Parts: sequence; structure tokens; C-alpha cells
Amino acid sequence: MVGMLVDEPVYLDHNATTPIDPRVAEAMTPYLTTWFGNPSSGHRHGERPRQAMAVAREQVAALIGARAPEVVFTGSGSEANLLALRGAVLAAGRTRPHVITQATEHPAVLETCRALARLHGARVTTLPVDGDGLVAAAALEAALTTDTVLVSVMAANNETGVLQPVAELAALARARGALFHCDAAQAAGKIPIDVLAWGVDLLTVVGHKMYAPKGVAALYVRDGVALEPVVYGGGQERGLRAGTENVALAVAIGAAADLAARDFATGAPARLRELRDDLHRRLSTALPGRVRLNGAAGRRLPNTLNVSIDGVLGSDLLAAAPSVAASTGSACHSGARTPSPVLSAMGLDAGRALGAVRLSLGRGSTTGDVETAAAALTDAARLLLPQERPRKNTPIGRP
Repeated sequence: MVGMLVDEPVYLDHNATTPIDPRVAEAMTPYLTTWFGNPSSGHRHGERPRQAMAVAREQVAALIGARAPEVVFTGSGSEANLLALRGAVLAAGRTRPHVITQATEHPAVLETCRALARLHGARVTTLPVDGDGLVAAAALEAALTTDTVLVSVMAANNETGVLQPVAELAALARARGALFHCDAAQAAGKIPIDVLAWGVDLLTVVGHKMYAPKGVAALYVRDGVALEPVVYGGGQERGLRAGTENVALAVAIGAAADLAARDFATGAPARLRELRDDLHRRLSTALPGRVRLNGAAGRRLPNTLNVSIDGVLGSDLLAAAPSVAASTGSACHSGARTPSPVLSAMGLDAGRALGAVRLSLGRGSTTGDVETAAAALTDAARLLLPQERPRKNTPIGRP
């Protein structure tokens, strides 16, 4: 597995964070050592970092179908979302701006919307989702008003992997004169993205979800979209985020974007989908009638499997299977014995929501990992379910 030690548990938590790809580390290292200069400097020590920033911007832009000047580097996905939402609302200059989002968004969006309501008088509409986790286009259309400044709907859910109909929703928003922001933190690098085809005005990309280090992200800002800066000062990042740029991290997310583009060219998403479905099949066969898929079966990230096992708490299951590193929901809420807000918003009862585990594969995942994880999770489930405990001399974990 990329960046993992041999003795480590099988890593199935790529939606929480990915290991740093060695090629990304190699690309960024010279900008921590030899080429340490400030990219704003006019001498030779600034020229090389400045060129590296330009290349990185091109690489991120190429991954999402944008132009390089439309890419703004930030310190995290949460910051990029803040720049998009707060930036759009404040730039609009409305007395009571209207913002629309949906119930299963990441807290980085939901909490920003709450802050906009509290601090800037925004009126926020939160759209419901159906049992598959999808937003209905009709619900958005009914919620749009002449005061709507911005609609923010994620591309892929971090817990279930469910893919929202972004292009359809963006078209409705823009037809009514509203901007459309898409948090693509989980989608970038896993599925192809084309900001022009999707019709979005703003889109968030996060480095540590696609094999770059933590602490770097990017916001696509369509040419002509006005935003209030998130950091004031110098003119860096189109004047939207002042401060001397972190060249090494910008190079890292650029290299990661370039590697993701190569993954698409070699059919990596199809390979991950096969592994994901194999894992699901093994669990379902070993625990017949107990494994329940959470989220739309046909509209998911190729790497993400969110399932509940009837009669077992997800946290107990993972505790009993230490050879598997995974999450019970979003990483931000791991360990809490309360139902996932995402699964609750989808209408799942508390028992099923508490039984959920999120298994997310990545670039280094193998068939052997799937076999090991399926056996370990099956063993754990059977031990936690007395009626499923194997009889004496029956191999544990074998369906």
C-alpha cells in the first residue's frame, strides 16, 4: 500500500485521508530545501518557486477542466468552502441574502451557513435528501428566490459516497441568477470533473483526499465571479488570500492532481469499483441477510462502501477487528455513539445508523486487502452476534 508499513492494518479509510504518494513527496521536497525562496521575490531564489506555483496551478486546473488563473490555493477544504460561501455572500452586498444548501453537506459548509445567518443576517434553506441521500431537483427549484445568492451542494458525500446530480442542480441555480458552489473534496481524483460541463461557479478540491499532505486545498473561482477575500493583505492568490504562499504544498497538490489524471487514463476508478463490490459481496455472502447498503447503489464513488450489519454497532465491529482501519461514519465524528447526521437525514433508523461502517479504498488497495478485511470483519461480526458464532471446529470468517 502506498506509504504504509507492512505490519499496519488494512487501510480502508481513504475518505478520511490518504497516505502521501512518494511521487508527491519527491516533487515537493526541493521547495522545502533548495528552492526555499519567496515566489514574490524578483531574484533567482524567487523565480523557481514562482514557476513551480504556476505549474501546480495548471495541474489542478487540468484535473477539473478549468483555466489556471481560476485556481486559488488555500490551506484546507474548510477554508476553501469559507472563501466560497462567505466570499459570495459578502460580495453580493444584499441586506438579507439567501443561501441554499442540503442536509448531508460536510460541517465545513453547514457551519459556515449557520455563521452567515448569525453574523450577516443570511437566510439559509437546507434541502432534504431522500432515502438514497440524493437532493431532488424539484426541491431546489421550489426553494430558489430572487434573493438567492448562492447554492452549495457537494459532489460526493464523505460517508456514503453518494454522487449528487450537480450539473442539473447548477443549471437550476444559474437560471435564477444564483451562484453554484460544489464541495468536491471527496470527488476530486476519484471521478472525472469538468467544471464547465457541470456548470459550477465555485468548486473545492482538497489535497489530503488525493495523496498530497494535509494543509493544502484549492478553490476554483470562475472568471468573473466576485468574492470577498478570506485573508486581507498582499495581492497573493488574486487578492483573495493574502500571505506568502506555501510553495511546497502547492507543488504537492499539483503533483497529486497530475497523478490523479493519470489514474483516470489507466482505468483506476474501474479497478476500485471492482474491489469495492468484491468486498460488499464477501460480507453479504458471509453474513446473509444482515448486510445493508447505505446510499444510492448506482450513484456512488467507486471506492466507497457504507454498510450496516444488523444487530452490531459499527464502533464495536471495528474495535473487534483491529486489523482493519476504517470509520463508523465521517472521520470528524468517529467514536461517538450517536447516529450519523448524514444517515439520519436519509431517514435511517438509529439502529441501522449506529451499525454503519464506512470502508473506503484507495490507490494502494489490493485484492488481498479486500480478502483480509472481509474475513476480519466477518469474524468480528460473528463474535458479536451470539447466534452467528461458529460451531466448534468451524473456521471463523469463512462463509
